[in-house]
Amino acid sequence: MKLSNMLALFALMVGIGDLTVAYPQALTPHQQLARDIYKELIEINTTDSSGSTTVAAEAMAKRLKEGGFSAADLHLLGPQPRKGNLVARLRGTGARKPLLLLAHLDVVEAKREDWSVDPFKLLEQDGYFYGRGTSDDKAMAAIFVANLIRYKQEGFVPDRDIIVALTADEELLDVPTNGTDWLLKNHRHLIDAELALNEGGGVALKNGKPFLNRLQASEKVSVMYGLEVKNAGGHSAVPSKDNAIYQLAEGLARLAKYDFPIRLNETTRGYFERMASLESGQDAEDMRAILGDPPDSAGAARLSTRPSHNAQLRTTCVATRLDAGHADNALPQSAHAVVNCRVLPGESVPDVQRTLVKMLGNEKIAVTQIGSYTPSPPSPLKSEIVRAIEKLTAQFWPGIPVVPVMSTGATDSRFLRNAGIATYGHSGLGVEMFDNRAHGRDERLLVKSFFDGQQYLYRLVKALSSGK
Repeated sequence: MKLSNMLALFALMVGIGDLTVAYPQALTPHQQLARDIYKELIEINTTDSSGSTTVAAEAMAKRLKEGGFSAADLHLLGPQPRKGNLVARLRGTGARKPLLLLAHLDVVEAKREDWSVDPFKLLEQDGYFYGRGTSDDKAMAAIFVANLIRYKQEGFVPDRDIIVALTADEELLDVPTNGTDWLLKNHRHLIDAELALNEGGGVALKNGKPFLNRLQASEKVSVMYGLEVKNAGGHSAVPSKDNAIYQLAEGLARLAKYDFPIRLNETTRGYFERMASLESGQDAEDMRAILGDPPDSAGAARLSTRPSHNAQLRTTCVATRLDAGHADNALPQSAHAVVNCRVLPGESVPDVQRTLVKMLGNEKIAVTQIGSYTPSPPSPLKSEIVRAIEKLTAQFWPGIPVVPVMSTGATDSRFLRNAGIATYGHSGLGVEMFDNRAHGRDERLLVKSFFDGQQYLYRLVKALSSGK
């Protein structure tokens, strides 16, 4: 074995269970390829305002061609010149329907003056990779491409085709140029699969130590509502009690005090069952208590004081914007607010709107849905994928549990789930629980997390496409 390979293997061995341990400078050829691809992707601007996912997709197609893929197995396509997607296929025996590996190429905006480093240059510093997209979602994109090339070079023939789809406009939500939605509507045959892996779940770290491995099997549905009160207005020198601002504010105050009913599904029930074994004291007792039928109300009330737990327990609606009045010396002729609801999968969105109207308690407050929404039915916790993840988790991070989670945000998994493709947010990438910088300033990912995630996903995809 080459010295560089031995050093990398040693770093992996001593680093098991501790993601603060840095990799050496010498990387294996597979690690170096992944890093090079990662750097290339980070340094291609793929923001909506000034970037292009097409440029990134073309770069990845070039990498795959150089890695041995034929043009027939690479498809560059999209609805607009700057909104390109790449679909690549490693052909297997066809014994089972394909496995889809999904990652989005677009990133949220990043201004140089807001960052301490250049967001569009990959910087390795203090054991981290810095740059826009390092964690969301170019690490998975780079890993999928590098691993697909590795499978090809090794002559691996899976029992199902392995499809990698790198897509546009995930960050913009429900737009016509969303790559996953567009591909399903226009070229479904290219990405049709039995199951898929996507972003949304990873290894949670506490002070650099692996704590749990998340398996995202469901996500909430985001729905926006506009609330408005209109009024004839008048001069502020002769005020009346019929004030649009007061009426809207009183309705919002009632909404702020309201809690939707607790409803657990397969994913959230599994989440609290596993978390109860990790926590201690009152929290652990409360988590066990809410699993009863009916859930213990006192335990639920205590857990609900923590926003992260509350979001797992129920549908939530919260005011996010407020605007009213037209002049400093005039009674307001209108008052407007935006409320964002995150609806549990399986719950009726029209029922949520009716509840919202009822809670506001004033017929003068008009409630109008803003835009559309995409339902997101949960994916079943299939034994095939759960067993494979639990087996590999025990090898990579001994002693930590695999915990099913429901995302309170939104990913492109919702489009796949609606198309009947069971989809799981799972990456093997370790991120500190209280230092997630995705979408934020100085976004970063641990260097060791990147390389551990690469090897973990290499093994997981093999397990899911060969039974080994």
